[in-house]
Amino acid sequence: MTNNPNSSDAPTPEVGQRIRLLREARDLSLRALAERCGLSVNAISRIERGENSPTVSSLHLLATALNVPITEFFHTNIQRSVVYVKHDQRTRSQQSGMDIESLGIGLHNQQIEPFLVTLQPHAQTENPLITHSGQEFVYCVEGQIEYQVGGEVFTLTGGDSLLFEATQAHRFCNRSAQPAVILAIFQTREGKTGFSQSHLNPGAG
Repeated sequence: MTNNPNSSDAPTPEVGQRIRLLREARDLSLRALAERCGLSVNAISRIERGENSPTVSSLHLLATALNVPITEFFHTNIQRSVVYVKHDQRTRSQQSGMDIESLGIGLHNQQIEPFLVTLQPHAQTENPLITHSGQEFVYCVEGQIEYQVGGEVFTLTGGDSLLFEATQAHRFCNRSAQPAVILAIFQTREGKTGFSQSHLNPGAG
């Protein structure tokens, strides 16, 4: 059987190296980028050197500061019409309390960002409330997660889903004593991936 040339199960690119190349292409020093995105110089330096795995929140902040969609950090030079990701070859970002796996990056004119997110007990978004353009879809695969959207609180258990306009202030957390797994899909109203503010940054609750 011949592989589809538009499919890919090749190793994912080095995120830190992509960030460094994008920063240097804009003639930005580490300090200048740090001032733009709010991360420390040391944190950015460690990410670029591959010594620290960035949270999706950090990637969003860096993407906004560099004026690129978050998917730009994962792109190769190949523009695909089909992206095939084997379960053991997902791009992962692990941080205390949260494991974020990208389910598909690299589609030509990509307009959605799918992630599988595992939250350990009591993990939550670090920022009190988050807003970004576009829409957000969440499907609870297993466990229990609490989502606050605007003035409402929704408790999702296995099989429950939530769809909302992401311009509403929102946050989520796992208040249970068991891990929770969610499928999260983001789409921007402008038809471009990436967010204006941080998201999916774990904290302790």
